[in-house]
Amino acid sequence: MKRNGMKQMHNKLPLYILIMLLLLASCKMGPAYKSPEVIAPEVFLYQTSPSDSLTDIKWWELFNDPVLDSLLRMALDSNREVKATFNSIEQARLKYKIQKANLYPDLNLQGQLNYGTYSGFLNDEAMGNYLAAGAVSWEIDFWGKLRRLNEAALADYLGTEFGYQNLRLSLVSQICLYYFQLRIYEESVAISRRTLALRDSSLNLIRARYDKGIVAEIDVNHAEIQQAIAASAVPLFERAAAQTQNALNVLIGNNPMEVARSIHIDSLVVNQDVPLGLPSELLLRRPDLALAEQKIVAQNARIGVAQANRFPSISLTALGGVSNELASFNTAGAAWSAGLNLFGPLFNWGKNKRQVEIEKLRTESAYLNYENAVFNAFREVEDALIAIQTFKEEYAARVNHVRAANNAQFLSSQRYDKGITSYLEYLESQRQAFEAELALVAVQGELLSSYVLLYKALGGGWLTEEDYQASQATN
Repeated sequence: MKRNGMKQMHNKLPLYILIMLLLLASCKMGPAYKSPEVIAPEVFLYQTSPSDSLTDIKWWELFNDPVLDSLLRMALDSNREVKATFNSIEQARLKYKIQKANLYPDLNLQGQLNYGTYSGFLNDEAMGNYLAAGAVSWEIDFWGKLRRLNEAALADYLGTEFGYQNLRLSLVSQICLYYFQLRIYEESVAISRRTLALRDSSLNLIRARYDKGIVAEIDVNHAEIQQAIAASAVPLFERAAAQTQNALNVLIGNNPMEVARSIHIDSLVVNQDVPLGLPSELLLRRPDLALAEQKIVAQNARIGVAQANRFPSISLTALGGVSNELASFNTAGAAWSAGLNLFGPLFNWGKNKRQVEIEKLRTESAYLNYENAVFNAFREVEDALIAIQTFKEEYAARVNHVRAANNAQFLSSQRYDKGITSYLEYLESQRQAFEAELALVAVQGELLSSYVLLYKALGGGWLTEEDYQASQATN
């Protein structure tokens, strides 16, 4: 009776060992992930509008430009970098699934056929045997290494998702900046051509007066100088406009071609306040911050992997099938085996311990990089807000400047024709009017760019969740 009890105990011992291993495998090496603590300001320093959410704002409608809207849609559909980044998401997803599959047993097929005079011992005559079996191997996640690797792979996968969103956000903002800059250069070309035409007429008039001995040669030289300044400005802005247009086409996914125009540049100036939301919401809206946090998650998991590598790995193997000599093929016997394998470091000069220390330092760096990214995010918002506020004020002043300069140019022309003032005064008024118009257009561009940079800094109101899901479905 006692012998039978011992025999039953002996037969169930592998089962008891397996259960014990599975229970012990529920632990995980390494620290649990802790979200970074960041103190966000209560309000933005230069906030001038109510703290409404901008998540649902269609930012492009603020500029009321259908051409810009169409360019953005083309870019999101055709930009090569966006498509390549989307492929990296799929790669990360597949890597995550591969890593997740390592938690489960591997099932394999094993076959073996031998024939000869040697099968461990020398035989007088040739003999043969065969084996057909299924094999199972399973690494018990005793220290949680595989689960930590799974956490890291998941964080990498999510990180590529956020990286994709951040790329799309950057692409949209860059297209807007290029488009507005293109419009500014084109308007500068138009101003330069108008000025050139005016100075051509003035130069012809001065030359005619010089030929009649009414004015001195120096007046002709001054007129030629001003005409040359305007003439050189035309190709300068034409070159800048062409190169900007080419860069814009690359972002859209086109070869160099002409970009359509719709409304006048003056109609693009935004005259309404932008709801910002609370500063704390910025941490949730900006995809680059979400990406930085996922890097912390992945790196934190790698501490557990490094710690687990300091301890033995345990795996179970089992084989079951049929085996027999070839001569007795019809009377094959059952064949099975089971085993427990252990492999671990014994003495490696502290390499594994040092690797743990490295992963801890990398995790600390990831936290610091996240905190620094948050500080920069708040700075970018504040920079954009103060830029909008001050460029609005500068734009209003520049409008008055242009009005006064053009009127002064007209009056100087009248005074010079009547002989009341010198030609130098008239030339000076021409120069000031030309520079004032160019400066006004430049401020228009800076103001429009500031709105673009604000929405990019806020991380919201650019691509809605519906837009993001639609892009995934079409790519």
